[in-house]
Amino acid sequence: MVDITHKITTLRVAKAKAIVQVSMPETITAVVENKVPKGNVFEMAKVAGLFAVKNTHITIPDCHPLPIEYTAVEYDIQGLEIHIYITVKTVYKTGVEVEAMHGASVIALTMYDMLKPIDKGIVIREVGLVEKKGGKSSFKQQHPKTINGAVVVCSDSISKGIKEDAAGKAIVEKLKSMEVEISSYEVIPDELELIRQKALEYADTNKLIIFTGGTGLSKRDVTPEALEPILERRIPGIEEAIRSYGQKIMPYAMLSRSVAGTIGDALILALPGSTNGAKESMDAVFPHLLHVFKILKGAQHETAD
Repeated sequence: MVDITHKITTLRVAKAKAIVQVSMPETITAVVENKVPKGNVFEMAKVAGLFAVKNTHITIPDCHPLPIEYTAVEYDIQGLEIHIYITVKTVYKTGVEVEAMHGASVIALTMYDMLKPIDKGIVIREVGLVEKKGGKSSFKQQHPKTINGAVVVCSDSISKGIKEDAAGKAIVEKLKSMEVEISSYEVIPDELELIRQKALEYADTNKLIIFTGGTGLSKRDVTPEALEPILERRIPGIEEAIRSYGQKIMPYAMLSRSVAGTIGDALILALPGSTNGAKESMDAVFPHLLHVFKILKGAQHETAD
């Protein structure tokens, strides 16, 4: 199965459709008037669809078991066609598209089985996805197309060449995957004034500045102390989201002092210096965090007016 441990939990919605086409008007009449010998077609097919949605992971090997929190089935008769619509919702790390299509397929198959004794010309067609919402793709569409960013690694040992940087490079790769243009990647020692200087310098020419390292509790971990006095507005929600996400994976995440805030129209983040800590912090808030630039742009327009 695909690893989804790094994904965030969001509302996921999928709507699927299937069409059952009969060969005689009498078949439609029997369905509508509940005169099919095997029973109430609409109700029995709906129940079969509900069971199918809940048990998709048993039938489809790569589907994850997930909490199905809402399922609705609708029917629409158009001539000799019965259009089946099924909507599935969950609040989870992965989508419910396959669950919805599985449900639609089983509803159609149940109808076929119930109607074949009275109609030999039944055809099932057009099983597919109508729409989906939630997850990374939905949030990615909400941020501006062009965002430039700088990544600053704060580490005495890396700046001296004693250790290799992995966290900063992981952040760079993550940003590139979201089409953020990297204007600068730099390694500096854990010096308070230097960190502060870099934040102010890059804020003039970049929308996003990410510092990695120096957010722990050792005496040389001074990144929060460097940034907090110069941040014009803190964004506690980002800090909380990072720690909350990390805490579910690593209990020591509560010891991290990640920082988020703005200088002008630039967003400043201070993330852990460990590779896993940096990766998990990025997974916790990206790409949906990029929506902040749309908000900042709107605020800028309001001010100009």
